[in-house]
Amino acid sequence: MNILEFSLLVWLGSLIAGFLGALTGLGGGVVIVPFLAVVCGVDIHYAIGASLVSVIATSSGAASAYVKEGYTNLRLGMFLEVATTFGAILGATIAAKISTGMLTVVFGFVLLYSAYLSRQTRNENLNSLPCNPLTIRLKLSSTYPTPTGEQPYNVANITSEFGLMLVAGVISGLLGIGSGAFKVLAMDQIMRIPFKVSTTTSNFMIGVTAAASAGIYLSRGYIDPGLTMPVMLGVLLGAVLGARVLIRAEVELLRNIFSVVILVLALEMIYKGLTGRL
Repeated sequence: MNILEFSLLVWLGSLIAGFLGALTGLGGGVVIVPFLAVVCGVDIHYAIGASLVSVIATSSGAASAYVKEGYTNLRLGMFLEVATTFGAILGATIAAKISTGMLTVVFGFVLLYSAYLSRQTRNENLNSLPCNPLTIRLKLSSTYPTPTGEQPYNVANITSEFGLMLVAGVISGLLGIGSGAFKVLAMDQIMRIPFKVSTTTSNFMIGVTAAASAGIYLSRGYIDPGLTMPVMLGVLLGAVLGARVLIRAEVELLRNIFSVVILVLALEMIYKGLTGRL
């Protein structure tokens, strides 16, 4: 395979990853890392470096469309980014010093449980949930557009969510996956906000989380421009397409796509963690 064929393969895989990342809020990194490492034979460290750049591209490509449509909760995203950024820096700092095999297995099992939780449907129009005093003070509750007009919603369990976002940031820095799965499920199941708000706010956040750890990988020489460029271009186009589809998609369809993607990735990560391939 010559350089042109390799670049086209990377671009096509990144396009699909960006589309799925924007549609589900995962950020594409969970697809990019296994794709580059297994299919393309790229060293895992360079795959993580390229993945972090792709996550930034996904967030940039999709977030603007979501903010314009009124789905993204900017106040909530900016508040939770404080935790994910610190976690991402910590994860990237210790990434070269510990084995990620066991962490990958644990993460895979958490993803399996996440896939189960995502199938637990609930009322998307809850606006009577009790609010934490911090939620009220920071004005984190908001509204999002529906076919019948603007629908208000409250944000619950903000303190527990902040701690989980720290963990999500550490995982992002360690594995270069953006940890969108944790963000989406935590906001959907713990904070009880609408699923479309969860995915769009996750897309807004993951770019900042990835940028915090990408600098550390860059300083270590793990971001190769020749690899990163086709990844970024493919993911960016895929993210824009995914953002347009999400706005018109049914919530139940998004949940189905989310749970299937999470299930496949969970099994893949468990296998690779047990066999020492990731």
